[in-house]
Amino acid sequence: MKVSLVETKESLQAAAKILLQLRLQYSLESLITQIEKQQQRGYQLALAELEGTPACAAGFITGENLAWGRFLYVDDLVTAEDCRSKGAGKAMIDWLKQHTREAGCKELHLDSDVQRKDAHRFYGREGMTATGLHFAITDLSD
Repeated sequence: MKVSLVETKESLQAAAKILLQLRLQYSLESLITQIEKQQQRGYQLALAELEGTPACAAGFITGENLAWGRFLYVDDLVTAEDCRSKGAGKAMIDWLKQHTREAGCKELHLDSDVQRKDAHRFYGREGMTATGLHFAITDLSD
């Protein structure tokens, strides 16, 4: 399993195709446009390949705040449906842990929708614990 940062148009497109399995509100083109916009503000993507086939993508940012100090926050983590239970997610989490350390961060965080029970079990197996609830107002457009 090879995991690396997305640095080419080809790897960006491969990662975006995987992310579309979670981010259904986008087309491939609009997702790539959004990713490129976020990359200008520090968003990064990593791609795991299983025998040369794109298998898992993770989008993340680093930051610093009063609660966590310096941290890495995973916005998106998706294993391609046909690559699940083959080690791609674990390889990505292991890579993210190492990248977190290399970036000088002390903590690795992500949010997960409450209904994603399989993902929660996976995160628990990888040493992550649920530490709180995330609250949001999702439409303030008035």
